[in-house]
Amino acid sequence: MLELLINDDGAVRVLTMNRPDKRNALNLSLSEALFDALRDADAAAGVRAVVLTGAGPAFCAGADLTEFAALSAANEGLIARRADITMKLHGVFAALTKPVVTAINGAAMGGGAGLALAGDIALMATTAKLGYPEVKHGIVAAVVMANLVRQAGRKAAFEMVATGEPIDAARALALGLVNRVVAPEALLAEAIQTAQKLAAVAPQAMAATKALFYRAAELPFAEALEAGREVNRAMRAFRKDK
Repeated sequence: MLELLINDDGAVRVLTMNRPDKRNALNLSLSEALFDALRDADAAAGVRAVVLTGAGPAFCAGADLTEFAALSAANEGLIARRADITMKLHGVFAALTKPVVTAINGAAMGGGAGLALAGDIALMATTAKLGYPEVKHGIVAAVVMANLVRQAGRKAAFEMVATGEPIDAARALALGLVNRVVAPEALLAEAIQTAQKLAAVAPQAMAATKALFYRAAELPFAEALEAGREVNRAMRAFRKDK
C-alpha cells in the first residue's frame, strides 16, 4: 500500500498521508516521501497549489513510536537521518513557492500538529483536535515548536507544549491557528476550492507574495518595509509575465 497518495485536481495537487491503520503516523519512509512530494509539486509546471490531508479518521498522529525502538546509540546514522528529515519536512512549507492548504480531517498530534500548522492556510474539521502530547511521554515537542511559537501567542503556545493537552477546532480557530472550521464531510472539497482560488493567481505574484510574507514575518518593521519596497519595484515584471 502506498503510504502517500498523490492526485491532481486541475492545478491543485492533493497529497494524502495514507497509513490509516497507524493514524497516518510519520515513519521515516512517509516523512521522506512527503518531503519529496512537496518539492516535486513545487517544481511541477502544471501545479499551482497543494492540499495536504490524511486518510481515515486522523490527520496525523505524529511520529511513529514503533520506529523509535531502532533509534538507539548503536544506530547513530538512523537517528541523524530521522532528525534531519523531520527538520527539513517542517521547514519546507515556507520555502515552497506554491501555497499549501492543510485539510485537518482528524486528530493532529505532535509532528502531525506541526504539519497541520505549517500550511499557508489551514482548514480544520469541527470534530478534529490538535495538540502536542510529547511532554506526557517524557520528551519535548522540539522541531514543531518553531512553527507553533510563531503562530500562537506565547502563553497559549507554552500551555499547549507544557501540558500536552489537545485543543478542539473552536479553540484552534480562536487562537488563530487555523483559518476556518468546516464540517467533516465538506472539509476536503472546501480545501480544494480554497487551493483552486490560490492557483488562479499568477504564479510569479504568488511566489513573491509568499516569499515576502515569510520574510516580513521575521524582520524588524523597518527592514520589512525595505523588503516590501524591493518587491514593489519588481511588480512590473509580474504584469508582463502574467
